Amino acid sequence: MKVSIFLLFLFCSVNLIAQERTPEQKLDELGIELPEITPPVANYIDVVQSGNLLFLAGKGSRNENGTRITGKVGVDLTIEEGYEAAKSIALQHLAVIKKEIGDLSKVVRVVKVLGMVNTDSGFTQHSQVINGYSDFMVEIFGEKGRHARSAVGMNSLPVNLAVEIEVIVEVEEN
Repeated sequence: MKVSIFLLFLFCSVNLIAQERTPEQKLDELGIELPEITPPVANYIDVVQSGNLLFLAGKGSRNENGTRITGKVGVDLTIEEGYEAAKSIALQHLAVIKKEIGDLSKVVRVVKVLGMVNTDSGFTQHSQVINGYSDFMVEIFGEKGRHARSAVGMNSLPVNLAVEIEVIVEVEEN
């Protein structure tokens, strides 16, 4: 009896591992295509790899058509719109990561996220906005997408962006 239970457990475990979907498969299932990478607007590059860490430059919020999402969250945009703006940056970062390493399955861990929200001085719900980024990374990478994070308010962001986020990602060694 003990052997049968063990074999059943082993079979179920192997089956679950075999059914694990890749990040690309999860994006396909959600009907999401990664956006075109917008070039940097100043003297910097999108990503620097040091060892097995990728340091991604801050990206700003963009609509599906590529136009910038601008304005102050809590004044010009709702928290929900800010959440979607943060999620749009996750898509951009995934596109940069994929271009850099070729396969999102090579991501070992999303390590650290710095989320900046364009707000006025009375706004206090920065975390709810940056959850758009964090929730999406966990949806795509599972536990590997769970990360340390800072969510802060800014009096302004470049070109009046609603949200800007930078991230550090650990990837498999070559």
